Amino acid sequence: MNIGSYCNREVITSSADATVREVAQLMRQHHVGIIVIVQPTEDGNRPIGIVTDRDLVVELVAQDVPLESVTVTDLMMTDLITAEETDDLMGTISLMKRKGIRRIPVVSRENDLVGILAVDDVLELISEQMVNIVKLISREVEEEKNLHS
Repeated sequence: MNIGSYCNREVITSSADATVREVAQLMRQHHVGIIVIVQPTEDGNRPIGIVTDRDLVVELVAQDVPLESVTVTDLMMTDLITAEETDDLMGTISLMKRKGIRRIPVVSRENDLVGILAVDDVLELISEQMVNIVKLISREVEEEKNLHS
């Protein structure tokens, strides 16, 4: 199972020259907790950083920092951890656990952004599979009853 099959392909992005307020407005408008900061390439967009809703709250709002005094470049995390879309799902989950991150940008072999994988997506996938297993067991029990009736 590679993560390219499970990642969300609709990623909200911004450029590094956007204002912090613009990034916050994007989060609100699209109901997301992360904006991937990208640099355009010939074939797409290369992720160069991320800004999370937590960054905005902990680094700016909680410290009464005027939004106009900070740029996205100042705020964004640039020590970016990404996963390639052909990477194994379980290996990517392990990487996320080791690094303590809940969301990971997914890139192509050329390092262009193709999606994002969030813990929420993984939980949804696991819960769907659990429902299928429960249905399988229920059906097996029903088939057994029908054989012995």
